[in-house]
Amino acid sequence: MKKRIDELRPEYDLSQLKGCVRGKHANLAKQGTNIILLASDVAEVFHDDASVNEALRTLIRLSKQKPQKLAVA
Repeated sequence: MKKRIDELRPEYDLSQLKGCVRGKHANLAKQGTNIILLASDVAEVFHDDASVNEALRTLIRLSKQKPQKLAVA
């Protein structure tokens, strides 16, 4: 006979859980998160999210610029 996944084991006493609210963090979870892991060599240069974001914004700005022709001597 298969055991149902949503059944609690007998050793769990729900009466001992005080202050628990179902769905307490549901709104935060619905907002979602964007967690990105940096490679170790990249993390050595960018120590926080602000520095990573600024570097990426700079890259985005540069990619939107029209390429300039180089003068040939």
